[in-house]
Amino acid sequence: MAFTVPTQHESRLLTLSRVELSLQRLRMLRELHRRGTVTAAATAMHYTASAVSQQLAQLERDVGASLFERLGRRVQLTELGMVLAEHAEEILGSVERATRALEEAQQTVSVRLTAGVWASVATGLLPSALTALATEHPGIQVRTRELAPEDTAGAVREGALDFSFVIDYSSYAMPWDAALSRAEIAVERLHAAVPAGALPAATVSLPELAEHPWILAGPRSHFGRAVRIACQRSGFEPTINHEVGEQTTALAMVAAGLGVTLVSDLGLSLCPPGVDVVALTEPVMRTVSIAYRTRDARRPSLQLVIEAVRAAAAAKGLGAQAAPSAGVQDPEHAQPWCSPTT
Repeated sequence: MAFTVPTQHESRLLTLSRVELSLQRLRMLRELHRRGTVTAAATAMHYTASAVSQQLAQLERDVGASLFERLGRRVQLTELGMVLAEHAEEILGSVERATRALEEAQQTVSVRLTAGVWASVATGLLPSALTALATEHPGIQVRTRELAPEDTAGAVREGALDFSFVIDYSSYAMPWDAALSRAEIAVERLHAAVPAGALPAATVSLPELAEHPWILAGPRSHFGRAVRIACQRSGFEPTINHEVGEQTTALAMVAAGLGVTLVSDLGLSLCPPGVDVVALTEPVMRTVSIAYRTRDARRPSLQLVIEAVRAAAAAKGLGAQAAPSAGVQDPEHAQPWCSPTT
């Protein structure tokens, strides 16, 4: 990729007028410009900080000029760094638009997509969906990155992911980002996960679980907040003895007799021996969707991925409506965790 550097800047003559620049290094520069620290840029791109530092140092060598200066823990772009960062936004945007146009014009699709996933989707839907996709459309390669559900939509918006799985709960609808669209994939029930033999009945109400200690994700997580709200609406505040983010860990603690939690249909495969799954008398539902940038709505590869995942969900009896939905909010409990301001 050729990039023309201004031949004069603040009365300083630059002998270098044309350089070959790596798109990946330009992406790192863009993230550094947005976030201010190498660590934050590395986290956003799922690299180590040392790897990003090395690539940014190489970018300076490619350009032949200083692009950064350190101010404590933060890294500030020099004036030339700002010039290049501004052009990087334009260059990367042009490459993205060209990629979409080429894909739409091709009769066969050959592309690599990066998806944001979390445990129950990764185990319950993706294996069969990606196997079918590889058979029917071998040109589409899907790479996955496991993130907390709260983080995936923001990563799509910022370009770190091509699409991600997101969730809405009947007790807590997700605030939405106007730059993103979503296609509904599956509708699940939540069930009580309790130590084996703890509940003799085939069903249980949420209030009946009030006397048990709970194992639950923190209130800043979408799942943890949704379950807390469902319990509050049932008239009690759960006694949380163990605040655990990983569902597999929470279920292992249930199996050990340390408390109860809730688990979705897709999460049932994560339950170890020693866990009984009991239906709730008042259903708590959640909708799984694929989030993507609205400007990518016509990408054939994205639509083929959505079709494959919907087919996998339907095969499990979890199918959702086919039309993409607009975001909905519960005004009482909405928090803009995937809005541009977070």
